[in-house]
Amino acid sequence: MKAITQDAYGTTETLAYTDVPTPVVGDDEVLIQVRAAGMDPSVWHLMTGLPLVGRLALGIRKPKIRIRGWDAAGVVEAVGSRVTRFRPGDEVFGAVPGAFAEFACAPEIKFQHKPVNLSFEQAAALPTSGMTALVGLRDVGHIQPGQNVLIIGASGGVGHLAVQLAKHFGAQVTGVCSGPNAEAVLALGADTVIDYTSEKLTGTYDLILDMAGNRPLAELRSLLTPTGTLVLGGGENGGRWMAGIDRSLRAVLLSPFVRHRLRGLLALPDPEVLGVLAELATAGAVTPKLTRTFALPEVPTAIDHLLTAHPLGKIVITVS
Repeated sequence: MKAITQDAYGTTETLAYTDVPTPVVGDDEVLIQVRAAGMDPSVWHLMTGLPLVGRLALGIRKPKIRIRGWDAAGVVEAVGSRVTRFRPGDEVFGAVPGAFAEFACAPEIKFQHKPVNLSFEQAAALPTSGMTALVGLRDVGHIQPGQNVLIIGASGGVGHLAVQLAKHFGAQVTGVCSGPNAEAVLALGADTVIDYTSEKLTGTYDLILDMAGNRPLAELRSLLTPTGTLVLGGGENGGRWMAGIDRSLRAVLLSPFVRHRLRGLLALPDPEVLGVLAELATAGAVTPKLTRTFALPEVPTAIDHLLTAHPLGKIVITVS
């Protein structure tokens, strides 16, 4: 089968479109023919091996998993002897390591049935970004109906899903994005939009979900109610060792000494969360917005586009 592989950390130049063996399904695993694969910043982090502290889990000298990609949607090709929830021909989606390939294999618990109202491309866009948005609002932010919620990065891959989820949970939502994306964020359900390129952040909020990652903690805390919650889900400060987690770590260390709840966000794949996402998508409460698709050989170009264009919503890799 064809796949995007990587044998050493580095730039997109280290990625190769090549032939690899098709995975062999294990007893508790599901093999799918990939129709579409999701793209999010975690792909870049694994490709570069940054932050360096992450290599303790991902591989010290090179990635443990040779094939790139985390999220996939497709059709079940084969199932293991202990698999009970799926059978060949089922349409599924999930957080699947090695998704940038014609076939991908993962344990049964990694998959859910694809919502019938989502295309394969939309379903592939949902797992990592959707789980991050849902965990950030529900589990870490403890969102409540009627709260004033500020979502920074509201037009991004996680942010545009968070806007929809926050409205589903009954919040009053203010989205922060650039002016050209304001109309799209309002269409997602935001009550108000702040254009960060021309407006200062104002207002008082019970919950802030920051997926943009560059504003100082003091500035964000000034926007909170006295006992408000700040959830930090983005950021690339901290150098090679702590890129993306430095600000969150400082917030967690400060939290015990202030009235505000300051939390970092790390949403790992979770079957329960993915199941809830599937139900919400089926009910129409959350729908990924796709801005562009790339073919499997174009993964390096797609990664560069994700980093430089800051696209509205999600970009997806199509596999046929």
